[in-house]
Amino acid sequence: MNWNWSELGSRFEHPSGILDLMEDLGEAMSQGSSDLCMLGGGNPAQIPEVQQVFRKQWNELGAQKRLDEVLGAYDTAQGSPIFHEALADYLNQKYDWGLTAENIGICNGSQTAFYQLFNLFADASKQILLPLSPEYIGYADQGISPNLFRSVHGSLEQTDTHLFKYHVDVDALPVSEGVAAMAVSRPTNPTGNVLTDQEIHHLSEVALRHRIPLFIDNAYGAPFPGILFKEVTPFWAPHVILTLSLSKLGLPGTRTGIVIADKPVIKRLTSMNTVVGLANGNIGQALAAPLLVNGKIDQLCSEVIRPYYQDHSQRAGKLWEEALGNSVPWMRHEAEGSMFHWLRFPGIPGGSRGLYERLKEKQVLVIPGDCFFYGLDTPAAEQHECIRVHTAMNAAKVEQGIGIIAETVKEIYSGS
Repeated sequence: MNWNWSELGSRFEHPSGILDLMEDLGEAMSQGSSDLCMLGGGNPAQIPEVQQVFRKQWNELGAQKRLDEVLGAYDTAQGSPIFHEALADYLNQKYDWGLTAENIGICNGSQTAFYQLFNLFADASKQILLPLSPEYIGYADQGISPNLFRSVHGSLEQTDTHLFKYHVDVDALPVSEGVAAMAVSRPTNPTGNVLTDQEIHHLSEVALRHRIPLFIDNAYGAPFPGILFKEVTPFWAPHVILTLSLSKLGLPGTRTGIVIADKPVIKRLTSMNTVVGLANGNIGQALAAPLLVNGKIDQLCSEVIRPYYQDHSQRAGKLWEEALGNSVPWMRHEAEGSMFHWLRFPGIPGGSRGLYERLKEKQVLVIPGDCFFYGLDTPAAEQHECIRVHTAMNAAKVEQGIGIIAETVKEIYSGS
């Protein structure tokens, strides 16, 4: 049959970074090869101590006969009232934000939350401004209207021989009447960059001055899951829309995205949830709420989750130095948070796509960096020179993968 797609439907015919990523991951998982080094996805590590906590929570739900209620009934479109109250109390105790349950909404994962939020504010005449490119691959194709994003390339500071860091170029922010909102991730996926408190406050001031919201994607940040390797202060204000997630806490399968915002935003988001999905999943909220009430979530993050990811990141950093040394031109972004390393190979023949394809042939999956640069007026110098590497999977596989990446990069630079 000759299908007559809508303009929106036609857009899903074309390749995109997030689709390529998920297809590659799905194909790799279906093959089940023991030789595969899966360094491309964003799945959190399965940390035994974290798994034990959630198994205990699951058993307690059953013992309290709450499990039948959680599995057998719809929650409200806004989410679980029990979870809302627990999270509002928890955040108010830590940060004195003055939240109520009406400031909290739940979506089917933070990916869905941003799809809904972006399209609640932007359309064919309004764009979302990304103040620091490169930015998360999953945003790129989320606009119902095309050309949803306008991005600003970050300024680059070299901090050591093979290390650099991006900063928000505050003087280059083109905030105009055509900008509906600004959005940043903190820590930033893909680079592991953590915006400073000063940068966040500056962006907040700009947003407030122009009467637009500032989205802060906190999927890896504080207070949970707390995958931060430097001290920063979580931030919220009535013009800020802050998202949290249970995925990197260890519950990606529950698809629980959390939105903290002014009450009219939550009300509109809840209406959208009702129309699009009726209700959200209950399980993640039911498992996490008791940890918010008794405060154990802080201990889990500070004593288990953050040290796990930080140790893996530091170990990978040493492996890059050993494997690459000064044999080829290369740089790595300062690993300040998240679970990724962002590698740049200046002038690499064939670009990052060529490197990606050669690595795939060698059973190593990474993400080519060009997927993370979108919405720019002019291409970034490093747009085709970078890859994102997941450093927190099986330690032996990470070491094997880094060795193969280094070997392949050397081959490409040498022309072999």
